Amino acid sequence: MSPRSAKAVSRDAVHHPVFARFYARQSVAAERVVGAHRKELLAGLSGRVIEVGAGNGLNFAYYPMAVSEVVAIEPERILRQLAASAAVRADVPVDVVPGAAEALPVKSEAFDGAVASLVLCSVRDLPRALAELRRVLRPGGELRFFEHGVAPGKTMAHAQRALDRTVWPLLFGGCHVARDPLAAMRDAGFEIGPYRRFLIPAKGPRLPTSYCVLGSARRPEGD
Repeated sequence: MSPRSAKAVSRDAVHHPVFARFYARQSVAAERVVGAHRKELLAGLSGRVIEVGAGNGLNFAYYPMAVSEVVAIEPERILRQLAASAAVRADVPVDVVPGAAEALPVKSEAFDGAVASLVLCSVRDLPRALAELRRVLRPGGELRFFEHGVAPGKTMAHAQRALDRTVWPLLFGGCHVARDPLAAMRDAGFEIGPYRRFLIPAKGPRLPTSYCVLGSARRPEGD
């Protein structure tokens, strides 16, 4: 391996090449359903925004023109390359950079908004990642979230926890299906704003990833 290649590998906080290719194909195929949720997630944002776990950049097309800059953090190299291509086509300035949610390579209180979109399931240390998001938001800054999590019913929730302990994270790039993103955000000191719960898909069999929540939270003023 050349020194240049070694340096590139060392910068990757996450390396899931097989899953990254699968995710890139699957997420594009699902955009017919998910796209409307992405649009809702980002509506009304303005100023400087940081997006963690930007994946292949499917959110970029939905950022409103009031956003002056998006700093998109993506730890997986293949997805980061796809995100960089998507950034070129975006209507707002998007800078795609390597990094992990648990150690964001940006200054404190530097952003008006933050976006976590289908990523809190897969971060290695959820409390630390949320603490970092709180750190980089200005007081009163808004966190927009679109995540899947634990089911309300005991039977599915039990199955989700069993999957998290066994095969699911191994098969799906570190994803966990039994996390509770709302509870984790509250524990991290965010003030939860409006949110709604829904299913993907809306009809048909329930999957471990079907139980979604979309909404906003804030870093408290004077924090």
